[in-house]
Amino acid sequence: MEAAAPQTANTDPPRLETRSRGGVLLRAGVFAFLAFTGLLIFTPLLSPLGYLLTAVFSTFAAGAVANVLSLRIYERAHLTEIGLFWNAISARHLLMGFAGGGGAAALILAPPLMFGIATLAPSTEPTPTWGTFAFVTFVLLFGVVAEEVLFRGYAFQVLVPVFGTWATVLPMGVLFGAAHSTNQNVTNLALFNTMAWGVLLGYAVLRSGDLWLAIGIHFGWNWTLPLFGVEVSGFKIKVTGYAYRWSVGELWSGGEYGPEAGILCSAVLLVMIAFLIKAPIRRQHLPLASPRQKEP
Repeated sequence: MEAAAPQTANTDPPRLETRSRGGVLLRAGVFAFLAFTGLLIFTPLLSPLGYLLTAVFSTFAAGAVANVLSLRIYERAHLTEIGLFWNAISARHLLMGFAGGGGAAALILAPPLMFGIATLAPSTEPTPTWGTFAFVTFVLLFGVVAEEVLFRGYAFQVLVPVFGTWATVLPMGVLFGAAHSTNQNVTNLALFNTMAWGVLLGYAVLRSGDLWLAIGIHFGWNWTLPLFGVEVSGFKIKVTGYAYRWSVGELWSGGEYGPEAGILCSAVLLVMIAFLIKAPIRRQHLPLASPRQKEP
């Protein structure tokens, strides 16, 4: 069978199914209500796990419940239909995204080490074990999937066909950034960059037709940062026994929030846009964001 040609960067889905704006807003509102209620329930239940684990697992639980219930109530569909279906293209997108996200993190942190603007120094804390490394990897992956199904799942995807790509991607990106406003050591630049990441990840979902590319990018970024000994969105995650020390100000380094609060992150986001436009992505059919024509 002849291989399909790479898809273009146009992400406007075909409007093959008519739904009223009010009806779609109601569905998105119910999803938001379920997610918010889930957070109110799961956060105190999981609080004994500590700040990071509570944030990760409560977000995952709330997002999963909101997606499953919304899909069953309105679509009679399964969770895979928000872009979690698995095939060879999905695997390719996951790996491609992981390489892109990890490469973006390395692009920020490797050059300062090469030019003496930063150093890697041994941490004063106990050296993590391989078990710790595996556990942190699991938690980071869980956290990434949690945020993707919550912010790029059901509500995001049902809004796109009715309101259009950018009228959905931009507000949801802002909402994604705002959700990080209570993170430790957050700054205005950190919020701006996180919102921009939200826009980029939303575009990635529509560019690929699945959640796997966005999951790969998000996970590659979050997984690579701790390898260099820097914070991830204000969270201190120790996996190597080393700490990254900058010799420049917080505007460049991001300070205690991590590189996401620095202008180098803003520059790398432009590189990531080029990556998404040029990468050999094979767009899949995302049922909710580009519904097929209903049979008469």
